Amino acid sequence: MKKITLYLLGIIVTIVVGTYFYLSCCSYCGIITQKEAPKEKIVSKPPLPKTTSYPFDFSDGDFAYTTQDNFNFKTSTFDYLEPVSENVRNGILPGLKNHLTSNEQKVMNITGYYTSDEHNSSAFPNLGLARANAVKNYFVSQEIPSSQINIGAKLMDDMVPDKAIYKGPIGYSIEEVSANAEDKIKALYDKITGDPLILYFDTAEASINPSAEQRQKIADIAQYLDKVEKAKCQIVGYTDSQGSRKTNMRLGQERADFAKDYLMQNGISDNRIKADSKGPKDPIASNNTKEGRAKNRRTVITIK
Repeated sequence: MKKITLYLLGIIVTIVVGTYFYLSCCSYCGIITQKEAPKEKIVSKPPLPKTTSYPFDFSDGDFAYTTQDNFNFKTSTFDYLEPVSENVRNGILPGLKNHLTSNEQKVMNITGYYTSDEHNSSAFPNLGLARANAVKNYFVSQEIPSSQINIGAKLMDDMVPDKAIYKGPIGYSIEEVSANAEDKIKALYDKITGDPLILYFDTAEASINPSAEQRQKIADIAQYLDKVEKAKCQIVGYTDSQGSRKTNMRLGQERADFAKDYLMQNGISDNRIKADSKGPKDPIASNNTKEGRAKNRRTVITIK
């Protein structure tokens, strides 16, 4: 009996001691493991910038109109998305048209917004001006005189697109015609005719890639045509003296027509442009040298 008791006591002691060491060691191991286990870093994503949206909004004394709809544009483009909102159309006709018709000394200013990281494929110095010009042409299609519309541009690098679409990157205001408006038009005429836009072409080619200075001249021409109803944009294509006269007359016309199409694609109306060819006539340099012939292969764009 004594042996059985001692045997049972040994079993109990073994269980107690084993339990003690198990709890002590495993708890310690658990602590070590918990301390040594790398903590997962929680990286918080910065909040997405809020999409910008500009209303179709203008006022002049008691006359005012506003709607959250506006002309929208894809990024890096200057053609507004269609269809134009009904709310925008309702603001133009009859309200804005009647207001400007009744107040001939008032002008609508249309300002196009753009960002510095957009690609400008227009004929204008920047996408803002190209967008404003596109909207201006829509206004003109709604029988608002272009002579009562001014266009401008504003760099807006804080604009945020909605899925690659800028919502309403156009601003509007109405003001009095400036007192020296006629003097400005005369100065613009002198500027264009005194230093006409000249585009140069490679041999037998008819393509253009205007520089920043040339784009500004195109903008000046578009502005003058807007303000002077009977004015025309005159395009004349020239060639060097290489080849037959018939071929050169055709090539000069192709170059003039190419320039005309380019201007039309950028919002200058077909009926405001006249394109002709003079072929090898009226050279501005000697055709006996490579450099001289390069200067003679040109298209001259001015106004008349």
